[in-house]
Amino acid sequence: MESFIWASGARENCSTAAVAAAAASSLCGYGLLLNGLSLIPIWHYLLGLLIGSVGFLYNYLDFHLLEDLRSGFRGSTAELTYNPGSEIYSGVASKCRVIHGRYLTTLWLSCPHIQTIFLNFFGRPPSVSYKRQIFHAPDGGTIALDWLMSSDVSGGAFRAESSISRGDTAPIVVVVPGLTSDSALPYLKHLAFNTAKLSNHRGLGGVSVTSDVFYNAGWTEDIRVVLHYLHEEYPKAPLFTVGTSVGANILVKYLGEDGENVPIAGAVAIGCPWDLLIIDRFIKRRLVQKIYDRALSIGLRDFAQLHQPHFSRLANWDGIKKSRSIRDFDSYATCLVGKFETVDTYYRKCSSSSYIGNVSVPLLCISALDDPVCTTEAIPWDECRANKNIVLVTTKHGGHMAFFEGLTASSLWWVRAANEFLHVLHSSPYMHVQKKHY
Repeated sequence: MESFIWASGARENCSTAAVAAAAASSLCGYGLLLNGLSLIPIWHYLLGLLIGSVGFLYNYLDFHLLEDLRSGFRGSTAELTYNPGSEIYSGVASKCRVIHGRYLTTLWLSCPHIQTIFLNFFGRPPSVSYKRQIFHAPDGGTIALDWLMSSDVSGGAFRAESSISRGDTAPIVVVVPGLTSDSALPYLKHLAFNTAKLSNHRGLGGVSVTSDVFYNAGWTEDIRVVLHYLHEEYPKAPLFTVGTSVGANILVKYLGEDGENVPIAGAVAIGCPWDLLIIDRFIKRRLVQKIYDRALSIGLRDFAQLHQPHFSRLANWDGIKKSRSIRDFDSYATCLVGKFETVDTYYRKCSSSSYIGNVSVPLLCISALDDPVCTTEAIPWDECRANKNIVLVTTKHGGHMAFFEGLTASSLWWVRAANEFLHVLHSSPYMHVQKKHY
């Protein structure tokens, strides 16, 4: 028994010695590694950190310069979604060369976030001047309609107010701006340079609020009464409408609400959010999206500040001042003014995706798959394909409402695409004709 205990103890001592030797060897290895690393110049580490950071930001911010380089800077073709039996596609969209061509982003704007920021703060718009017409809605609200002066329009069939008489047949294009946007923004000047009239939302464009009704993402009454007025004022002039961002959501919802009973010959929706509930979830996912959410909420708070007496009376002013997101603002302001039970109720009721099936006019929709604000998850692919009046165009790149092209970023691809579609539609027999009058 004693010999067994001794043998067991000997084995334990040997095992302990082996572990100690292994630990010493490991420590010696770590020491050699640290000594080796200390011999590497510090600038090598800084260079590695810089390369790693650049690689991370390149992927996180969705840069695509290397992708453009691999394609030989040829860009990528746009994808078209439409009903196989669509006469709007076969008779109009199929003849549009822009949407059947390739789109290449301006090389130094090869990032959807940089494009979007550049559009709103720089954008290099053409120089234009407007002639303002104040329009009063039946509920007492005031809307500013900005006509482009005829000398500023780029040419073609789309002319401005000074060249249109009551009996004229020159088409009029009405632009519905995005969230907190008005006719002064660069991207709208790009579009206005080729069109005739912009309809500013209530309380924007320097116009006072004169009723207790404010616009929201689903407020279609203003565009309805404006188009009815223009149709009555210029009965022989075809009316076209272009909606951008939230303005596109308002436009599509209006077209679906009124169906055949609209005085519009054709329409274009650019960067439409489609499903506001999905957009609300998307804009809170990543840090970069949260930055957009915060920036847009600041714009909404500034809008409310312009009309503080009304918002103080109709909404929760303390909540508005504390708003840090679009959802916060909608909770404290939009839902209270618009009489929506909850924010989700507001988003569901005002999403244009629910109205696509009833759109009865030729409608071109353009969206970028890398839009950092309006995610592709919200695009109603099947509903667009089921409606013979709709042609959906998606591009791989473009950002939100940007689509800059050319070395100097002097033009927007979607503006060329929209203008060509409307011109081809205008010269075709497929323009929509209102079935009945209001």
